[in-house]
Amino acid sequence: MLVSSAAIIVGFILLLWGAERFVTGAAATARNLGMSPLIIGLTIVGFGTSAPEILISAMASWDHNTGLAIGNAIGSNIANIALVLGATAVIMPLNVKSETLRREYPILFAATMVTLALIADGELDRMDGFILLSGLVIMLYWVISLATRSRRSDPMESEFEAEMPKKMTTLMAAGWFIVGLIVLLAGSRLLVTGAVDIAKQIGVSDLVIGLTVVAIGTSLPELATSIISALKKEHDIAIGNILGSNMFNLLAVMSVPGIISPGIVPEMVLERDYPIMTGLTIALFAIAYGFRGPGRITRAEGGLLLTSFITYQGLLYYMGNG
Repeated sequence: MLVSSAAIIVGFILLLWGAERFVTGAAATARNLGMSPLIIGLTIVGFGTSAPEILISAMASWDHNTGLAIGNAIGSNIANIALVLGATAVIMPLNVKSETLRREYPILFAATMVTLALIADGELDRMDGFILLSGLVIMLYWVISLATRSRRSDPMESEFEAEMPKKMTTLMAAGWFIVGLIVLLAGSRLLVTGAVDIAKQIGVSDLVIGLTVVAIGTSLPELATSIISALKKEHDIAIGNILGSNMFNLLAVMSVPGIISPGIVPEMVLERDYPIMTGLTIALFAIAYGFRGPGRITRAEGGLLLTSFITYQGLLYYMGNG
């Protein structure tokens, strides 16, 4: 148990550091190639913050631990909305001014419904995986189109501009990108090995480990980014980070087990976890879209999101022991 716990802790540390280097290198390379900060933020940074989930899902699927891979994707989405945005809004209420983000909410909802339709038969096969991957390509094209049309007037353009790495040569950026990717691979391998070992030792399913320990751990980059962005009054980045990450989790992370290790979707995913994730996605749309003006997540609403996350974790613990 001690060795497995140490593997998880070291894995998380490597994932956090590797993801930061990976995103920095990728963003600096894209900037040097002439991409706008808004497009970089909505695509490359969104992909980078989901890189730990993608690699963990790949490692788990390669080891035929499909439950861990699926639980990681769904659990991360639940943690992103309820834990990350909840904690961020409690610290600093969030105002949404970006029209690009307002147009991303329906994209996230569509991705949620498409994924549900694919796994509703209780299976995640290769065809489902390739459909999700195709959805990722369509989503990226749509987001880039939105960003291209609105980048000059969108407040996120200046927010991302302020966060972009400066004065980094393309060679150095590519070097950090490669180093970050290698560290991410090592961290994900350690974390999956440790998580599976602990699941076997304490007698819980891979799914529950994926929904709890792994999901919370891989959401730490989003938590750090959102809180720091909120404190800097870059509220659109704080929320855009979550929307982008959740779309990548559904379309990229969920596609991996379907392609690498097709199998049965655990029954509790459809009965408990996916409905909770969908409910939180709808709640986020309702409170943050801003039907009559700029969207806003208040401290009270952040507190409700945090309470829902704690309640969900308690439910998992209760059902696991039951």
